[in-house]
Amino acid sequence: MNVLIIEDEPMAAQRLENLVKSLEPAVNILNKIDTVKRAVLWLKDNPVPDLIFMDIQLADGISFMIFEQCTIKSPVIFTTAYDEYALKAFKVNSIDYILKPVDKDELAGALTKFRALTRQEPETNVLLSNIEQTIQMLTKKHKSRFVIKVGEHLKTVEVENILYFFSQDKTTFCCTTDNRNLILDYTLEQLEEMVDPARFFRINRKYLIAATAMQDIISYTNSRLKLLLKGSQDQDIIVARERVQEFKDWLDR
Repeated sequence: MNVLIIEDEPMAAQRLENLVKSLEPAVNILNKIDTVKRAVLWLKDNPVPDLIFMDIQLADGISFMIFEQCTIKSPVIFTTAYDEYALKAFKVNSIDYILKPVDKDELAGALTKFRALTRQEPETNVLLSNIEQTIQMLTKKHKSRFVIKVGEHLKTVEVENILYFFSQDKTTFCCTTDNRNLILDYTLEQLEEMVDPARFFRINRKYLIAATAMQDIISYTNSRLKLLLKGSQDQDIIVARERVQEFKDWLDR
């Protein structure tokens, strides 16, 4: 198996090479490349690798830029330090990834998945289509502002000035940093897809909050958490029990 490694950290690249060789002794590492520019030049002038390991963040930009400048016909396993919310795209599109630092067991699992996928689709066109979908999902732009109707007027509210979104009496509101509750023409489910998940977290069916909205976090019954939010008189804002651990992980990153 001929493998290309695109990784800008020399130690990480060497460690990945060593791990791959320990799992696949007959592997041939074609090259280790550290930039988008060099990767594009190499891919245009060399035979197609059987597999590419590709770090997302390279010395001169993100690796998705490579796909914009040349046609990649090889399956790709991404190595990345991206947050888990972004990695959901890989799961949806059957493209594997490995969080850095690379773990040997995770690498073994990714290689097993690669072999299974290439057996199913030797031409790799399904894999390449999935990579394109993944890039689109990971580079999807989140809303930076909302247009809101106030009486006969329209005004814009910057997302950075929104503390949280909440649902009440079948109406969706946003609470702003100046303590105004403004009506939005979206459901919380729609808003959850529109805003940056690094900034906002859906704690329950009624609230989608920013970390900056919290005044206090209190241990509550049945391993739940109770929140006090700025600008809210609601004394019963509870993080759903099934979301508590994910909520803690979201806060602690």
